Amino acid sequence: MNRYIGMADPTKTFSEAELRERLTPEQYHVTQEAGTERPFTGVTWDNKDDGVYKCIVCNTALFTSDTKYESGSGWPSFWKPIADDLVTLHEDRTLGMVRTEATCATCGAHLGHVFPDGPQPTGERFCMNSASLDFAKKE
Repeated sequence: MNRYIGMADPTKTFSEAELRERLTPEQYHVTQEAGTERPFTGVTWDNKDDGVYKCIVCNTALFTSDTKYESGSGWPSFWKPIADDLVTLHEDRTLGMVRTEATCATCGAHLGHVFPDGPQPTGERFCMNSASLDFAKKE
């Protein structure tokens, strides 16, 4: 499946040195090397507060708590982003399987994967890494 929603903004680029200084080693590995954190370990997987989930790299608002749900996967799961053009989806054939990778359309950071087993109305599960997200609590 090749489905592109938005494209990374070339003006939102960061040097490797800047990202290594600003991000934790895990955040860097997940967002820049398409890594995955262990399930049930991320800071936002079980977060139930109201607010907005932003890209840890460029601070773009990507998801709201209104679309977050408990998927049982151990990662923060959402049934849709704030807007379709905020997340880029493309085929990922790593690890001997075919999946749909989700990246930030603003900066290209790896966020996680999308699966077709989510709740309605979309039927999609945006299974994101906590390490790729920053949470801003609603005040």
